[in-house]
Amino acid sequence: MSKVASVTALDDYRLDVTFADGIRGIVSLKDQLYGPMFEPLKEVLYFKQVRVDEFGVICWPNGADLAPDALYDELLTQSRVA
Repeated sequence: MSKVASVTALDDYRLDVTFADGIRGIVSLKDQLYGPMFEPLKEVLYFKQVRVDEFGVICWPNGADLAPDALYDELLTQSRVA
């Protein structure tokens, strides 16, 4: 499994994500914040509470998290297109 090394919240519900192997990129969650776990993230100050847990997973205080493997694949696709 790919592990996230760092994450930074950016404007417009975007995340700057760096993986342990150096793969880095920006992902937008703007159109993906729906459902009971992700609705609270629409509050900008709450969205900015993003962190990486001890397993290398992006998460928020309410338990919402993002699958690192899917993010990794998305960033790899971005780097191939760029």
